[in-house]
Amino acid sequence: MKKFPSILDLSHMLFLNMALPLKLQTEWRFLFSTAVHGESFSKMIGHVVGQGPTLIIIKDTGGHIFGGFASDSWKIGPNYLGDSTCFLFSLKPCMMVYETTGYNNHYQYLNIQQQTMPNGLGMGGQFNYFGMWLDAAFGSGHCSETCTTYKNCPMLSSSKNFTVSHVEVWAVGPKPKSEDEDEEEGEGGSKKSILDVDLGAKALLELVGKSQHSEGIREIDADED
Repeated sequence: MKKFPSILDLSHMLFLNMALPLKLQTEWRFLFSTAVHGESFSKMIGHVVGQGPTLIIIKDTGGHIFGGFASDSWKIGPNYLGDSTCFLFSLKPCMMVYETTGYNNHYQYLNIQQQTMPNGLGMGGQFNYFGMWLDAAFGSGHCSETCTTYKNCPMLSSSKNFTVSHVEVWAVGPKPKSEDEDEEEGEGGSKKSILDVDLGAKALLELVGKSQHSEGIREIDADED
């Protein structure tokens, strides 16, 4: 059985799943974990760029667990991405979701190897004052004490400048299709699901309270390294 080392427990998964847009609630795809792939920003980016909407989950060395839902596929560049369905969240010491304010569109940002722009992954706030920020050097980040992009969002981390203990990323919803993608076909010509070959994905699906047989939906896919 394939295993997914995760800091999420059942209550965390149910809480996050209910906060997602309805159309994204039936499919989670494991993309990245420092426990699996190591502490590498470039490796994380390689696993998450172009994968559709994602949940970024961070645990800092102070024990706080927090993160953000990014509605757009991550793309490297100087511009903000995403829309008003993005949100930040806290899982520990409390479980809260912080939706968008409409004040600005600084929902999600990713850039690397720039001299005049911040290098890393951020959500909300302003440059150098993000609601949630992971530095491209990896291992460190910061959370601002207030965030103009997300409603009533306090400092999510245990300290303003935090040290990373764990990061994991899950894609939610169907994987975006490239124009020349040749889909692997299952029986009857339908797309072959990871549920056909991966018992670990089945176990995760059961944890979030979904049945792989309900209404014929094939619900979770996982990328292979």
